[in-house]
Amino acid sequence: MAYIDDREDIISFALSAVASLLKKYNVDPKDVGRIEVGTETLIDKSKAVKTHLMDLFAASGNTDIEGIDSKNACYGSTAALFNAINWVESSSWDGRLAIVFAGDIAVYEEGAARAVGGAGACAMLIGPNAPLVMEPVHGTHMANTYDFYKPDLSSEYPYVDGRLSNGTYTGALDKCYATYRSKMARRFPAAEPVTMDGFDYAVFHSPYGKLVQKCHGRLLYHDWLADPTLPLYAGLTEEATASFKDTPVEKTVSDKAVEKTFVGLGKKLYQERVVPTLTCSERCGNMYTGSLYGCLASLVGGVPGDKLLGKRLAMFAYGAGCASSFFAISVRASTHEMFEALDLEARLAAMEVRPCQEYVDAMNLREKTHTLKDYTPVGSIDDLFPGSYYLERIDDLYRRSYGIVPEKTVAA
Repeated sequence: MAYIDDREDIISFALSAVASLLKKYNVDPKDVGRIEVGTETLIDKSKAVKTHLMDLFAASGNTDIEGIDSKNACYGSTAALFNAINWVESSSWDGRLAIVFAGDIAVYEEGAARAVGGAGACAMLIGPNAPLVMEPVHGTHMANTYDFYKPDLSSEYPYVDGRLSNGTYTGALDKCYATYRSKMARRFPAAEPVTMDGFDYAVFHSPYGKLVQKCHGRLLYHDWLADPTLPLYAGLTEEATASFKDTPVEKTVSDKAVEKTFVGLGKKLYQERVVPTLTCSERCGNMYTGSLYGCLASLVGGVPGDKLLGKRLAMFAYGAGCASSFFAISVRASTHEMFEALDLEARLAAMEVRPCQEYVDAMNLREKTHTLKDYTPVGSIDDLFPGSYYLERIDDLYRRSYGIVPEKTVAA
């Protein structure tokens, strides 16, 4: 699980990720016409994180950049991505590129939930002729729930109903997948019905691995309901399914027999389709809005580009409260350049394992300094990657200033 002390915040995350994207892909700042931000890590009730990103474009003189922050728990990044893609496809598009930033600092008060925290961020470049192509059909489910929320603005910590949260996530997946299948059937009436066999990989919002494995099994349950004659289910006996065969879907959300049956049935598929997407999640923990796209980065950064070409990815986005979508991405060109630029294996390997007490100390420091002004952070910058942004100072009017970790120099 990744964590930070008082030297980083969501703004430094965003500056680091977007600056790195511009550099790695040699993007001219003048060629960017939209920036969308998805985060739930708020440090200001009015001023958007996106406004801070404009500092990266000041030297170029480019102030004509549309887009702003989107917020709803872990879903804001997907709203941001949809907004960016819709802009590129619209009559308003001016031919320039869009950037989507997704990231959060996931922290919990002392207790059982603290172990499912984490931190991380990513930035995505959106434009024409991309190797990863968003398919047009989305299955979306939104509702008013209190499974996870942050009403206390003096604290970083959320209010969480763990049992409700898991059930809401699973129920949202049910609704989204059903809606997606229905929309696909209407749009492509001559095509075969949607099943998970139509996807090579499944990429989930990943609060923690066990929930992802359960929900992969959940999708196989839905495919079984639609067509129990599919080859995958040939070994399922009447006895094995008797307890839930005629149970309404909504009544099976927490049914252990359903869970055990289809998680067990899908073990091999889970290893093939889902495990390659979990590298960042396993190392960095829950990244909230960055979670789904960290899982996408795990796939792109872990599978060589020629092996991903032609593959199709199922994507499930979820944010508590709740907002969720099921959609698909097709790999239409080699992702080799992205694989090389991400350099994911080396970067994750460079992260250091620290004693638990250092994590506890960092959380205590963040808790004590969360609302301070006229404050200079005390955390070290020695552990930050070269080129990373960090918080230098919060003045007496709460205005934040940032520094950059120097790039390493090689002596001649």
